[in-house]
Formats: sequence, structure tokens, C-alpha cells
Amino acid sequence: MAVDVSIRITGQAGQGIQSISAIMGKIFIRHGYYVFINQDAESRIRGGHNFDQIRVKDQPVYAIDDKVDYLICLDGNAVDSDLPNLAENGIMIYDGEKSDFRSDNPQHFSIPLEQIAEQAGKKKIMVNSVATGAVFALMGFELQPLLDRLKEEFASKGDEIIENNQNSASSGYRYANENFKGVSADQIPTGSFSRQKMLLNGSQAMALGAVCCGLKFFSAYPMSPATPIMEFIASVADQYKIILEQAEDEIAAINMVIGAAFAGVRAMTATSGGGFSLMVEGLGLAGMTETPIVVVVAQRPGPATGLPTRTEQGDLQFVIHASHGEFPRAVLTPGHAEQAFYLMAKAFNLAESYQTPVIVLGDQHLNDSYYTLDHLDLNQIFIDRGNIHLDHQISSVKDYKRYAWQETGVSPRILPGRSKAVLYADSDEHTEAGHITESAEIRTRMVRKRMRKLEGIRSQMAAPQIFPSKKADIVLLGWGSIYGAMKEAVNILNHEGIAVQMIHFSELFPFSAVPFLAKIKKKAKIFAVESNFTGQFANFFTAKAGRPVFHKILKFDGRPFAPREIVMRVKEKI
Repeated sequence: MAVDVSIRITGQAGQGIQSISAIMGKIFIRHGYYVFINQDAESRIRGGHNFDQIRVKDQPVYAIDDKVDYLICLDGNAVDSDLPNLAENGIMIYDGEKSDFRSDNPQHFSIPLEQIAEQAGKKKIMVNSVATGAVFALMGFELQPLLDRLKEEFASKGDEIIENNQNSASSGYRYANENFKGVSADQIPTGSFSRQKMLLNGSQAMALGAVCCGLKFFSAYPMSPATPIMEFIASVADQYKIILEQAEDEIAAINMVIGAAFAGVRAMTATSGGGFSLMVEGLGLAGMTETPIVVVVAQRPGPATGLPTRTEQGDLQFVIHASHGEFPRAVLTPGHAEQAFYLMAKAFNLAESYQTPVIVLGDQHLNDSYYTLDHLDLNQIFIDRGNIHLDHQISSVKDYKRYAWQETGVSPRILPGRSKAVLYADSDEHTEAGHITESAEIRTRMVRKRMRKLEGIRSQMAAPQIFPSKKADIVLLGWGSIYGAMKEAVNILNHEGIAVQMIHFSELFPFSAVPFLAKIKKKAKIFAVESNFTGQFANFFTAKAGRPVFHKILKFDGRPFAPREIVMRVKEKI
């Protein structure tokens, strides 16, 4: 039996929504399923209306569903706002004693969540465990895996907390079994136990990728949704001998990273659009001094503070052109957590191979969503430090020219303090030796030297993913976190007899259209699918590929696309 079930846990901030969704997600993947968890939260510590949506499938899943099969309302006010999302035969659990909502629908179950929590768990905060036990009963999943996972989750908090949560879950499970017989809904059978899969969000995957490819210095100022990257690195910094500095602001953060990278270690920072705005001057300094740094930009809606906890793809053109003047860079745009892991290694290799900044462009949807990974192959991680003079070569270096002319644009690099050679560097235009100059001839030569790197970087950019390989009259064009929703939409449309092809970019700049334009029909109708107002990539694609994109499916309300939303929009336009 195919499994595709969505569970939404909704309520106020502070009710343990994220804790219980993570617990449920780990249980499901340990029993053979794939999980995708989307987090929707308001920018507040307490109160408001938040939810986590867990999608459980028996095959890999990368996107939310627009239907909810099980709705768990931890707060009475959540019922009215989330009920429209419930599938026709979906089940809702709510506390009728704490809500004015009344329903004669046999799929709407009133459970005294708070009362049971206070009796079984001694605290009303245990309502999340009560509700989880109840929904496990209704979906036909065994109770014991939940009890085992609660014990693991709260092991550090003592036996009393473990016991209270287990008692609450057991009571919720028992109440549902005793009071709600013959439930008709999509169920999740208990599978065989295994620890073979991982549950990682995009931020954790990026951080893990950076650690695995030799990160040694990290500096940042906290800013949602990039902060979890810093939190993960902080948790392993001692183990992997990484220096982590929470800077006083984003300007200081990027300048520290430039200093560390200039000294010879792999260094990075992570921020969002507002923080990157402050880093732009530093980005130019890295470009002029040819210092290899990695910057993660996790997008959120702007301008200004915008929507701090929502998602958008509004910074593409910004990061491609950020800073004054012209200098090379690479922009990578991972589509999911596994891709984010491997692209971090590529980001550092590109940065050091071409001695230039590399930007990894994520967004709230990618960074905060949890994905199921079968495995991460460390054999695919290799370290390329580029044109660095090694210790045994340094003694022979005389009259060192940091910016010596090379056909590739990449000069031999010496690490400061590792030889008797004098190393000059400056933010001004400079000679090959690093001395300030205002010579028109040298200026022209140095700009050409730096920009030659783009040819090499472009040759390293992977082609976009084209799916399926068979040409179609309709092509969906996308990048970054749109991957999961777009790919599923393509599958749905093709299944319904509408031939559609997808082109997804995860390595976006420098851009080359040559490898893939021949793989799409000359008269194909191209739809750009983006989370922004202007269709930034569509415009970029038109300019670079010379292939106009007349059709745009755009969304900019701060929420991610669901696959069927794309399907509906395509059908409206064809």
C-alpha cells in the first residue's frame, strides 16, 4: 500500500510544536518512511499562530502537500484558521473544552487534551504529547516507538520528565482507541525498525558540509533563517577544532572571515539579505584582494525587516551583482538538503581554486525544512586548495608577486608567515606585486586578469537537472528550493497526460546556456516558477540564454509552493 500522509501540528509558539514534529519525523524514518517537515512560524517567541507540517511517504519526498490528513490543534484558536486545509476525509483533533468550535463531523474529534495532560503528565504543557499519542492511535501506528523516542528525547532532563511525557502519550493513545472506533482515514502502518536514514534541515546540511570539507573559521551575527548554521557549527566546534566568533555585526563578521581566509584557513559566514547588505563592502574587498571566502545567504522576504520567518527567492540579482565594480564570483543554489551538503564542499573548492568569493544562496524554506537522507557519501567530498605553494616549495620563492599574471587569472598563493617572502595586499588597485597603482595600463591588465577567472569557474558549473529527458511542449524553469514542488508538479502533470519537462538550476552563476538549450524544444512554452515578484531568474535566463520566457508562475506571500499549486497555475495558462 502506497503511503502519502500529511500531518499538521498547529498552535502557539511555546507549545512544543517543533519538538513534537521532530520526534514524530524521527520515528517515521526509523520505520522505513521518508519525511519532509515544513515549518511555518510567526516572528515571536510566545503566542501567535504557528504550525509544522509533516509529510510521510514510502518514497523520497521534497515538498509539502496542500492537503492535510491529520490536523492536531493544540490551541483553540487554531481550529478556524487551519480547518480549511483539512482533506475531505481528514481527521482533526482538538480540545473541545478549550475551544468554542463545535462540529457534528465524525472525523472531528474533541479530546480533553489539557485535562489529560494535567492528570497524566502533571503539567498542561504536555498537551503535545497527549495529542501525539492520540494521532498515533488514529493512524494505526504502534505506541511503543513513540514511548521509546520520548525517552531518548528527554534523557537529559531526568526520569520525571520522561515519565510524564510517556504517561501523557499513553493516555492520549488509550483515549483515542477507547472513544473513536472505526476511523476512516489514510493510515501509516508501523514498519521494521532501522537507523539507516537521517533527518536534517537545510541549515544543518550546509553546516555539516562545511565541517566535512575542512572549515576552520566561522564568524557571523545571528539573523534568521541563517542562525541554525551557526548553532550547528558551535555544537561541533571543539570536536573539529573550529574557531567560531559571534561578531558584533555583519560588517565585522565578513571582515574576520576575510582575515582568516587571507591567513590560509577555510573560512565562511552565514546571514540573510539584510545582513548581506552590510557585508557588501567586505565582499568587494575579498574580490579585490582575491581572497577565497564562502558566504551563505539564506533569503527571507524584504526589503528591510520584511517577514523574518518566511521564505522568498528575492535576492538572486542582488548577490550576482553585489558590491561596486566588477569581479568574479560563483553563486550556488541548492534545491534540497542533500544537495546543500555536497555544494558546500564545492563552494570552498571553487573559492580556493579561483581565489574569489563564492555565495551559497538558500532561503527559509530550504534552510528550516527537514529532509530525509538515505546517506551522505564522504567519498564524494574532496579538498582542492588551488594554487597554493606548499611548505617544501616556499624556500625557493623570491621576489614573490601575489597577483602575478596568469592566463587562468589565478596567481600562485603563499600563506602569510610561511616564508621569508614579503606579501603585499591592498584594497586599492595594485601591481602584480601588490603595490598601489593608478596606471591605466596596469589597471586594464589586472581587471582582465581577475575576470579571466570566470571562464574557469564557468567550466566547473554543473549543468541543470533536466527531467524527464524526453522533450516536451511545456518546460518548467526553476532554481533553488523550488526543486521539490516543481519536480512533483511535473510528475503529476505527466501522469495526467500533459507532457511537461523541468529544468532546475543548482549551480547558477557564472551561467552557460550551451549545455542544455539543445535538450528542449525550440517552440516549447517555458514557465518560470519563482518565489519573487519580478521573475528574477526568468529575466536573467532571457538575457543570458537569448530564449525569452513569456510565462511566469510567481509567488511572493512568504509561503512555499505546493506541487498542486504549480499544477493548477500551469493548467490555467495552457
